[in-house]
Amino acid sequence: MTELLDLLRQYDVLGAFWLNIQLTFWGALLALVIGTVLAVMRISPLASLRWAGTVYVDIVRNTPLTVIMTFLVLAVWTQLGVSLSTNFTQNFFNFAVVGLGVYHAAFVCEAIRSGVNTVPVGQAEAARAIGLPFLATARMIVLPQAFRGSIAPLGNTLIALLKNSTVAAAASVANETAGTMKTMVEFRPDYLWPVFFTFAIGFVILVIPIGLATTWLSNKLAVKR
Repeated sequence: MTELLDLLRQYDVLGAFWLNIQLTFWGALLALVIGTVLAVMRISPLASLRWAGTVYVDIVRNTPLTVIMTFLVLAVWTQLGVSLSTNFTQNFFNFAVVGLGVYHAAFVCEAIRSGVNTVPVGQAEAARAIGLPFLATARMIVLPQAFRGSIAPLGNTLIALLKNSTVAAAASVANETAGTMKTMVEFRPDYLWPVFFTFAIGFVILVIPIGLATTWLSNKLAVKR
């Protein structure tokens, strides 16, 4: 047991999980912003905006996250020369955040749109009847209720994002959980199973509170009919 603890400290397992938590936090913020914009486009009265939002969701949602991460590093950074930071390590971190945000925004969009479906149609019609434009109706009436109705699917998306943060290794992010575990298994195969269960339990510890919190919030903030 003591040797295992020394091994975990040697490879900074807690630091690896902290890096994944940071990737999840910033990726979730970006996904929420983009996903909200996409959701508004999907319910827009303009056919062109609805079409653009649908195309984005259909393409991104059906593209593997690893492909998106690899594209950002090999195409956007290497070939096009686009950099997101002058710091080499931070640059890869930022690309990973962008990849996570862009990918999960499609799922956030659909989660919010499912919440929009819980809002009575008569409320939007009443807003239009008193002269409110579409954006004002969405911002003040539809979206606040839609967010309350989509807490559960948004929580599921956050859990998926947390687990998918391990794909950041494809964006050359060093020292995150997947890369750290790979290194530990390669150099200390005698601790194969303890290392695996350590990382598995670590993600369980992170995921379960998110699930419990979103379930509680979903029940607490549900729109009463």
